[in-house]
Amino acid sequence: MRHKPLVRPTRRWASSVTSDGMTIATFNANSVRARLDLILDYLAEHRPDVIALQETKVEDAKFPAEDFHEAGYNVVFHGIRTYNGVAIASLDPPRNVEIGFGDLEFQADARIIAADIGEVRIIDTYVPNGNAFGSEKFAYKLKWLDRFREYCEGLDPSRPIVWLGDVNIAPTPDDVYDSARKLGGVGHHPDEFAALDAILEWGWVDVFRRFHSGPGHYTFWDFLIPNGVDRNLGWRIDHIYASPGAVEKCVRCEIDRQPRLHARPSDHTVVFAEFEL
Repeated sequence: MRHKPLVRPTRRWASSVTSDGMTIATFNANSVRARLDLILDYLAEHRPDVIALQETKVEDAKFPAEDFHEAGYNVVFHGIRTYNGVAIASLDPPRNVEIGFGDLEFQADARIIAADIGEVRIIDTYVPNGNAFGSEKFAYKLKWLDRFREYCEGLDPSRPIVWLGDVNIAPTPDDVYDSARKLGGVGHHPDEFAALDAILEWGWVDVFRRFHSGPGHYTFWDFLIPNGVDRNLGWRIDHIYASPGAVEKCVRCEIDRQPRLHARPSDHTVVFAEFEL
């Protein structure tokens, strides 16, 4: 599938990190237009070098690219109306942008975009939710994950590569607030664990877990749970993974809960990692 991303401006803008460091963030916006003020405030305050967005929920012609440009960010995106959608905003102009897996089967679901930012390859994904175990959507989720596993086999593990986004899997008991009750349901199912493990065999490392252990570290709190954020009844489903060529360069990875406390929040929050390159 051919894609001509809108890439402006074409120079590097000022960053809040040193020239040999890179801050890379991920955020499921749950509609980039509904969350635009939140995103722009975050960019102005924290100035990450890269932010990967998921669930942008807008077709390309209506993506608010000019707002990102005015904030000093280049942006490339792939979206469809109402559902899914991914985008990468960066201070450095993106290069070698790729949309989808390069085949016809998955090209229309707007769930993966990749680009070189500086020396790092960024792969932004919005993994299917799966809806319910045993459903057609759950089968599609497993099929999509297997296709992503094949995609990873074509990557060079010696390169600095960061895969991040909404993975829609809480892979361990520590990654969901009530594992015993949630086990076997969508997002916390053994079939999903196996699919993710098969992907990780390529060499991906969950950089958040390099720095933080134990339960209570969540990135998603369901709107349907009363006071879910205050009670910390959440899931860690937004992940940042580093290739073998990047993992030792990661010096920090954190969950920033503040965006979830915004007046008009997404049900997810921001995760960011810092790399010394």
